[in-house]
Amino acid sequence: MRIALLLLLAVSGACRAESTRTVEHAFGETRIEGTPRRIVTLYQGATDTAVALGIKPVGVVESWVEKPMYRYLRDGLPEGVRYLGLETQPDLESVAWLAPDLIVGTRYRHEAVYPLLSRIAPTVVLDTAYDFKAMLMLMGEATGQEHRAQALLDDWEDRVADFRSQIEAALGEAWPQEVAVVSFRSDHARLYYDGFARSILDELGFQRSDTQQHTGWGIKLTSRESIPAMDADAIFVFMRDSDPAVVETYRQWTQHPLWQNLEAARQGRVYRVDPVIWSMGAGVLAANRLLDELYAHYGLEPARNARECQEC
Repeated sequence: MRIALLLLLAVSGACRAESTRTVEHAFGETRIEGTPRRIVTLYQGATDTAVALGIKPVGVVESWVEKPMYRYLRDGLPEGVRYLGLETQPDLESVAWLAPDLIVGTRYRHEAVYPLLSRIAPTVVLDTAYDFKAMLMLMGEATGQEHRAQALLDDWEDRVADFRSQIEAALGEAWPQEVAVVSFRSDHARLYYDGFARSILDELGFQRSDTQQHTGWGIKLTSRESIPAMDADAIFVFMRDSDPAVVETYRQWTQHPLWQNLEAARQGRVYRVDPVIWSMGAGVLAANRLLDELYAHYGLEPARNARECQEC
């Protein structure tokens, strides 16, 4: 009887060992027991990624617009999901009350509160807020869904190859095209050198002009005399249409003679794009939607429709 009990304990211990994983992330290593079921996501890209993996988080941070959550993610969240404030200042007391077994954050937002988060539950943190592929693989590993994460990544890479093949054939000698990413705010415009959209455009083979070969996230343009810095073969513009001050800034800048003289403006290649998809979503679902918009802007037909996360 005692031998049988010892064997049972040994088998049980072995099972626990097999179900324990150590995940490397921005702040070192985190030990995760079993398969997390109660997951909290503390930035937008993590929420997008959870939905893509078919995970039903118990707590999420609020979206920046379309509150409390971006429309494209709402159907993927469980009824009664707890909203935990903004990703810049999540409600840690509410996080603790949810008794999560995994918390997902990003260094950019949560470096200061990581010690507190890691005392609540195992916490993994992405080094950047916009590397959706790294987030996908990190959450896949942390939740034991590596195969599903890899399938999503493989699907993305297939679509990238398809787009690059089609746009090169469509533009011919005009490819690769130089493009700029611009956002209008209430009192200025922003030109992006880095970030979610810019990283995807780079991966797709788009280029940037000599005036945009800089490091850092980008630059704030406070004067309309700086409009020539945006010059490119095509310009992708996003902004919050619901803000009258933003709309007025956009009107004033785009009616200026310097704007009208931009190559993209003269050629009719200024494209208005969805700010949620191009700036705020920051996950694999947003990336696929951004690519869908590019297919549409360039009159291309995807080799196949983007698959929803539940079908991957």
